[in-house]
Amino acid sequence: MKFRDKLSQAIQSQDSLLCVGLDPYPELLPIKDVLRFNQAIIEATQDLVCAYKPNLAFYEALGLPGLRALEKTRRYIPSSIPFIGDAKRGDIGSTAQAYARALFDVFGFDAITVNPYLGYDSIAPYLKYEDKAIFLLCKTSNPGAADFQPFVYELIARKAREWNREGNVGLVVGATYPQDLKRVRELCPDLVLLIPGVGTQGGEVEAAVSHGIDRQGEGAIISVTRQIIYASHGRDYAQKARQAALALRREINNYRRPNLTLLSGQA
Repeated sequence: MKFRDKLSQAIQSQDSLLCVGLDPYPELLPIKDVLRFNQAIIEATQDLVCAYKPNLAFYEALGLPGLRALEKTRRYIPSSIPFIGDAKRGDIGSTAQAYARALFDVFGFDAITVNPYLGYDSIAPYLKYEDKAIFLLCKTSNPGAADFQPFVYELIARKAREWNREGNVGLVVGATYPQDLKRVRELCPDLVLLIPGVGTQGGEVEAAVSHGIDRQGEGAIISVTRQIIYASHGRDYAQKARQAALALRREINNYRRPNLTLLSGQA
């Protein structure tokens, strides 16, 4: 099954655009065992999400135990839910081939984030995995995105649209830049957008939904981490994570449904 189909099925079956980030911040973890923490979060939220997204840096920083925890985390995610590796890889073609094998074949990600700065030959190895997907960094959610990206994000969006021949290219666009998110959706009406920045970084749910969804009311993966998985630092961390995910999914859908009505009227 291709990534886009798997994502669409997850969105529909879970009635959710919510993606939960699995990022083990050492200073925030309520327990020391990263794998056990991930397992508890997944078990508490797996009926509420359309995807999970670990950021590889946090696992790499823990050395081999962290990488083993990342590898084993995949086993606890239902096969019907997309597993997105936030890797932000970007290198020449031969190195990209090795990254693609590592991320898709070894760790089993359904999709990954990729830096497009080196151009087409640096992402071509990933595109050979037609049932997988890549999300090109387009307008990221951090403040420093304002340094360079205003000059290139539209170009990246157009290139992504051009390179999406197999339906396996998407874009990362932060909710912290709602007007740029709106512009990217205008340029790329059919691409999937991975949208970080809601919650702790200040992005608003309403703008992420109204500017991010496609004409079918899908095509947007709204990624949230700290607001959910660190909703509590006590023994009830999994229960509180579920409550936070449930509330956020409800809020997303409250904005999504009026937009669905509007979009259906425009069809």
